[in-house]
Amino acid sequence: MPRYLSKNIKKVALRQTVPVLCTWLLILTLFNGRTRFEDETGPATAPKREFRGVWIATVDNIDWPSQKNLKPEKQREEFKALLDFHRGNGLNAVFVQVRAAGDAFYAKSAEPWSEWLTGRQGKEPVPFYDPLEFMIEESHSRGLEFHAWLNLNRLVHKSSVSVSQYNLCYLKPEWVLEYDGYKLFDFGIPEVRDFIVESVVNVVRNYDVDGIHFDDYFYPYQVAGKTLRDDGTFRTYGKGFSNKADWRRDNVDKLIKAVHDGIQQTNARVKFGVSPFGVWRNKRDTPEGSETFGGMTSYDHLYADARKWLREGWLDYIVPQVYFSFGFGRVPYANLVDWWTENAFGKHLYIGHAAYRVGAEDVDRNWNSKVELPNQLRFLREKGALGSAFFSSRSLKRNTYGITDSLRNEFYRLPALVPTMPWKDNIPPQPPLNLRAEINENDVLELEWDTPEAARDNEKPWYYVLYRFDADERPTNHDPAKIKGIAYKGNKITDPDARPGGRYQYFLTAVDRLHNESRPAGPLKLRLQAADKE
Repeated sequence: MPRYLSKNIKKVALRQTVPVLCTWLLILTLFNGRTRFEDETGPATAPKREFRGVWIATVDNIDWPSQKNLKPEKQREEFKALLDFHRGNGLNAVFVQVRAAGDAFYAKSAEPWSEWLTGRQGKEPVPFYDPLEFMIEESHSRGLEFHAWLNLNRLVHKSSVSVSQYNLCYLKPEWVLEYDGYKLFDFGIPEVRDFIVESVVNVVRNYDVDGIHFDDYFYPYQVAGKTLRDDGTFRTYGKGFSNKADWRRDNVDKLIKAVHDGIQQTNARVKFGVSPFGVWRNKRDTPEGSETFGGMTSYDHLYADARKWLREGWLDYIVPQVYFSFGFGRVPYANLVDWWTENAFGKHLYIGHAAYRVGAEDVDRNWNSKVELPNQLRFLREKGALGSAFFSSRSLKRNTYGITDSLRNEFYRLPALVPTMPWKDNIPPQPPLNLRAEINENDVLELEWDTPEAARDNEKPWYYVLYRFDADERPTNHDPAKIKGIAYKGNKITDPDARPGGRYQYFLTAVDRLHNESRPAGPLKLRLQAADKE
């Protein structure tokens, strides 16, 4: 038990100093008893640990900011409102697009400011602020992980109307491939890969991000009648490869490994994840493939071998875009989830959901079912996937068929801690010190504690989790229904549900940056009763 607990039973009566209709008497019992906080599994209302993310797209002002030329104050207001909305729906992570097309939504960048932030590429915010610093701080204050989402392949988007003279398509035209209205990096050039790696390392070095995130854009999606003209690069750098497809995959493999190594060397705490196209390969093409019959695959058409990246340990998590319904015959949702579950190689698997397809006019009419997305969430939990991500923020805001209501009121009604990554950090923090309670000036039970010393990896707590049990309950740590509060700032949590007549036992844990949970402080056993009016 924590060293601050008395061996003797003590009773402390705390009365309010502010007159109220019904003053409480708090009977506080501190003792060195044998009540244990069991670390076990068992029936729970919902997962205690689950990744719950959303993509916030900035390209073409899809999600944020709502338009190009908003004043910085309005941009900040919009972003805070988005975070409040998603936090209120039970989410615990955001993927925010901070490099959309040869640009940046942050100050410390070799590339120009984004036109979708300021109206013209290269123009800085006026009055000046650093959006990435702001977004990270606001996300963390709400208990949301912040993953910096970078489009690694684009220099000019087909919807771009403003391209700075400092865009690399002008500064390094030999690095550029033109395809279907886009200007893209040529991944076959070693200097291009070096630049991308340094861009990622620059973000990791200068910003307090939780993760670096790439989406599905590697080599471009193929368009009928269009040819990606990298023959010259292949002749220069393709020695040892009998075909261009294998060479392209090797280029992307080298890039992913180099990004992983760069992150690891700069800040090993930062996670690295990718959201590839949902189908790696079909079983008809290789025995290792999925029971799907799609025409396009990530491996064969985008040259992205995400299965290899997981197997080699270059990724910490994967978010395949399983943007298909259960009833879509060529690529059934269940078949893909089954395949990814079996091919995660010990890394985290989160399922990417097509929230934008719900209720939309779609060739797949299964998306007109109100139960399609809820059933997908139930299925992935049954299969053991560790969470979900939704594309995109505005689709959840739209709340078609009440999908967001389902998250708020059912699936994500209870809080969830982000799953741990023991290969990155498996050392829990020290437990909180001196857990205590009082009735505050608002007639609400308030618990307070002291910050412990750093753990042996020199980490202090990142946040705290308060559990409450009835006096006759056996305390266990697996059920999120027992979490009464999470403190992301400060060392206090209130329990507004505590009522006179209640007999409770409280436990408090500390959680570090990678969500390892400490041994508990407690039990703090309380009996609350109403006192006579003065």
